[in-house]
Amino acid sequence: MSKTLSVLTACFNEEGNVREVYERVRAAIAAAGDYKYEHVFIDNASTDNTVAELKAIAASDKNVKIICNTRNFGHIRSPHHALFQTSGDAVIGIVADLQDPPELIVEMIRKWEEGYPVVICVKTTSGENGLMFWIRKRYYRLVSRLSGVETYENYTGFGLYDRKVVEVIKSFDDPYPYFRGMIAEAGFRHFDIPYHQPARKHGITKNNFYALYDMAMLAITNLSKVPLRLVTFSGFAGAVLSVLVSLAYLIYKLIFWSRFSVGVAPLVIGMFFFMSIQMLFMGIVGEYIGTIHTLVQKRPLVVEQERINFEYGPGEPLGENETRGSVTP
Repeated sequence: MSKTLSVLTACFNEEGNVREVYERVRAAIAAAGDYKYEHVFIDNASTDNTVAELKAIAASDKNVKIICNTRNFGHIRSPHHALFQTSGDAVIGIVADLQDPPELIVEMIRKWEEGYPVVICVKTTSGENGLMFWIRKRYYRLVSRLSGVETYENYTGFGLYDRKVVEVIKSFDDPYPYFRGMIAEAGFRHFDIPYHQPARKHGITKNNFYALYDMAMLAITNLSKVPLRLVTFSGFAGAVLSVLVSLAYLIYKLIFWSRFSVGVAPLVIGMFFFMSIQMLFMGIVGEYIGTIHTLVQKRPLVVEQERINFEYGPGEPLGENETRGSVTP
């Protein structure tokens, strides 16, 4: 009996990329061997022709399934929802901008068949801006050092996950999930595939500064309590420093009573310094409170507007040379 594979791709304004992603994924599945498959696209309320392009593809290939959201639910919640709508024995996550090379699917499947429940792709080099790549590497290293579990540096979520892994991830029941952290937390045996991340071919990135900051804070608050402990330790250190400075001033004043004048400047500088430290620490604590607030709301990951081709199961295995065309449901 043929095993089934699910490929998951999240989209937002990717009209120039979705057809090439579909074709290259289909070719990779055909090259991998005797597998049934489905390709699930979830669209985050695109404002261009992404949905129309996906519907044209789905009309000729029932292996392609589409979920259209009522609005843009963000790059974190939307793909996580689609993950739970897949039905394959293994799920492969791949982005729509072609920066995740679909041709690596063949090697992922081979390692999965060797017994690895998790196969992750780790980017060693990248075609993106050199400064951004350097910043991302420093960020991954920071999260790894702060985390209480082993994390995977330079791993974006591109990889293959066995069905039992998906079920464990589902049990987390997190309304604002950090997927990479969940994979690390689950701790399944994994295999790393290094790759070069190519530059985006069409369109522009949708990850603005806020989206990147949101992901960074989500990683830290989900995986580490170190920032909270830092607040506590800094409070103790500040209190001790204040006492020592006060004693030093007192002693100096007693010794040089008539000649020593403190002045206003040290008081003003000290006041603004400690106010800025307090604001920083309030922000750190606020990030954790915001995470708790999201958890207790228990809102759905997304709200669907429509779904297409989910009445069909994964299609018959593709022939070795079959890379395009319709598949009989």
